[in-house]
Amino acid sequence: MNVRSGILSFVLALALGFAALAAPSLADEIRVRVNETAITDTQIAQRAQLLRLEGRGSSASARLDMARQELIDELLKLQEAERLGITVADSEVDAAYGRLAQGMRISTDNLNRVLLDNGLNPGVLRDRLKAQLAWNKISSAVIAPRVQFSEQELEQQAAEQLEDSDGYDYILKRILFIIPQGSNVSQSQRTAQANQYRNSFQGCDSAVELSLSYTDAAVIDIGRRHATQLPDAIAQELAALNVGGITQPRVGEDGVSMLAVCSKDAARDLTFVTGQVRQEVGSELLNQEAEAYLENLRSRASIVNL
Repeated sequence: MNVRSGILSFVLALALGFAALAAPSLADEIRVRVNETAITDTQIAQRAQLLRLEGRGSSASARLDMARQELIDELLKLQEAERLGITVADSEVDAAYGRLAQGMRISTDNLNRVLLDNGLNPGVLRDRLKAQLAWNKISSAVIAPRVQFSEQELEQQAAEQLEDSDGYDYILKRILFIIPQGSNVSQSQRTAQANQYRNSFQGCDSAVELSLSYTDAAVIDIGRRHATQLPDAIAQELAALNVGGITQPRVGEDGVSMLAVCSKDAARDLTFVTGQVRQEVGSELLNQEAEAYLENLRSRASIVNL
């Protein structure tokens, strides 16, 4: 793996940037005090190095300024966690560090080596993860309960997102032409067989019997699905079909498949869409509330730049 691309992949996986709080050595000069806790020039330099690898900051001086501010915010978050009695165990940090390495498809030892080769102490990222985990716990315990929104407004937003093709309720069967692993059967061959099946299809009642004419073909009961639970392209295609119709073949990971319409009823169901809207709106409001919470911590803190 390319070292630089590996680091960038790792950094982009993190939504929040947190700095390291390694214990300062005697040679470090203190640059900031946050509620009497020191941030040193070494910590700022390490954070700026990480920002450089992330491709953030237009210049070295800009990255130093960004590093200083992010270190301040991290300290405020960790101090707030301590005030609230929130702790993060070493095992939690180890697990998070392991997940990051796994996401990069390398071992934790190799992740350590990547960081060291780029002038970063692995403890920098472990401290960053600890701060992130602490802030997540604060968000769950304190900030999230403050987020409120109107269910009526959510349903209104969901209704505005519905298309004409979203107004149906189906009972579906999936006809799958399997491509066995390691076989010489190609996608084009199976697609041709699926089209042959489709041309002979006479409805769901005979779907299984018709499949017996083909090798490695299966009929799977999908059951009831509302259009809003289906991908848009499939929902639009199904909307144009009558009962007894069958969709075009689509190639997937397990083979070539089609959906057969066994039942179709007009039905307005906002449940699934409203759930998606609730998640989107909730995330946005949570982010806003979290930023307001952090801004309050900043305003109440004693922050001295030296």
